[in-house]
Amino acid sequence: MTEIYLCRHGRTVLNAAGVLRGRLDPDLDEVGRAQAEALAERLTGRGIEQPIRVVSSPLRRAVQTATPLAAASGVEVEIDPRLIDRAYGRYDGTPPEPLIAEFGSLDAVPGVEPSDQVRARATDAVAAWAVRALTGPVALVSHDAVLRLLLNALAPDAGIGQLETGGAVLLRRQGNRWLLVDGHDDPATMDRVS
Repeated sequence: MTEIYLCRHGRTVLNAAGVLRGRLDPDLDEVGRAQAEALAERLTGRGIEQPIRVVSSPLRRAVQTATPLAAASGVEVEIDPRLIDRAYGRYDGTPPEPLIAEFGSLDAVPGVEPSDQVRARATDAVAAWAVRALTGPVALVSHDAVLRLLLNALAPDAGIGQLETGGAVLLRRQGNRWLLVDGHDDPATMDRVS
């Protein structure tokens, strides 16, 4: 059985400010550090198999979220650059609303990494790590823009638009399909749904 946890990093000051984070590299704030600890506690203390590998985007906010989970799982954090946040270019640190008002969508903003490119590199990462997940679940820690595209590509019927900071879902591959096994309503709880 192949299971992948998709985890969103904890909160940063940029999340709290509501701006595009992209390739900016802030640390987790106090709330984000607490979310990272809570995520580790949830994923390793749930009575189901804990991650055998913890893989992170190279950005600090993701690594700092992955670190408590890796420690609780008894593994090292592994880095996969394909999980890095979407590049917004010169618009990193900018509120998205004015850009959407001007260009119609973030995809239309000049210099922003195209959604198709983000989706392709992220699904490549999932495919590669899924091979390693045959002996136990793998946790991938990434970013909102990446995870939304992944969830839409892998489990479009799951109805999850985005994960909250510090949130996670568990996907299980059955044949060529990924199914949502654990969902989220609140990052503080992840209830078994199948």
